[in-house]
Amino acid sequence: MIRPFLIGIPVAGITFAVDQLSKHWVLERLAGAPWQEQYYYVAPFMNFALAMNRGVTFGMFDNNGSANVAIFGGIALAVAAGLLYWLRTVDRVLVAIAVGLIVGGALGNFLDRIRYGAVVDFIDAHWGAWHWYVFNVADSAIDTGVALLLVDSLLGRRKSPT
Repeated sequence: MIRPFLIGIPVAGITFAVDQLSKHWVLERLAGAPWQEQYYYVAPFMNFALAMNRGVTFGMFDNNGSANVAIFGGIALAVAAGLLYWLRTVDRVLVAIAVGLIVGGALGNFLDRIRYGAVVDFIDAHWGAWHWYVFNVADSAIDTGVALLLVDSLLGRRKSPT
């Protein structure tokens, strides 16, 4: 039987790689283009639109301060380190996958902060004229990982009362 730890680490690596490759692709296509051309049509409900997020979720705390890189980058790195430590003791595959998704996403956004001083966001999901906040693959992985942890906590195996 494969230890869940040995599943979580590759999930984190694949998540990190897909996130960084997608951001590289978007930056190659959209960075430096006139603002009218900084989008790429994907589907009737989705565009790729370049946004550099110096804040956190939904652009909160985006004060364009240089301290944001250190503060938010440090938080992401600490979360990833704590989750990797926890991953060593995980005994369920679903939890290992969830933790891997969160770690890979956190490290992807951390690297963006170090390289660009902001997180590269580009997925613009919308319904007609209503647009959700622009996000990226790392954000999606983190959200999916958290959702899987919630599912596991609600439906996971229970210890019988003694």
